Amino acid sequence: MVEALPDIVVRPARAEDRAFILRAVERLSEFGPPSWRSAAELVGGEARAVSGYFAAPPAGTTVLVATDGEGAPLGFVLLERVRDYFTEAEHGHVGIIAVAAHAEGRGVAGVLMRAAERWAREMAFDRLTLTVFAGNRRARAVYEHLGYEPETLRYVKLLERT
Repeated sequence: MVEALPDIVVRPARAEDRAFILRAVERLSEFGPPSWRSAAELVGGEARAVSGYFAAPPAGTTVLVATDGEGAPLGFVLLERVRDYFTEAEHGHVGIIAVAAHAEGRGVAGVLMRAAERWAREMAFDRLTLTVFAGNRRARAVYEHLGYEPETLRYVKLLERT
């Protein structure tokens, strides 16, 4: 059993966190993307979102960083304001969440998700959503443990070009 990390602090991201966050994004390709998504494609998309945030944060978007008791970064979450497809009501959305390899399995993701929920409540949202690859069973177990439920399943069929 891996020991939980004591004294995890969550704070808003700062410019000096950018390099850590971009390194953490690189890990996301390890967690179950479908075979037709390359690691470069996945990491590139997430890195664009992070770089866009640091260049000019969109309204209603924030990045939170979890640190240990000495201030070393452990993980981050990018939070966005989005509109519900069905109702068009605004709500919070976890755009990206990633934990450093050395902190994995030690409660960092749970701490970040609870901080995301606080953010959503402070923004007066009535829900927080996220997207996860179907094959990422470990993350799905964490989200379900925290009370999240699947809402829709997105199916994809790659089409041959004619």
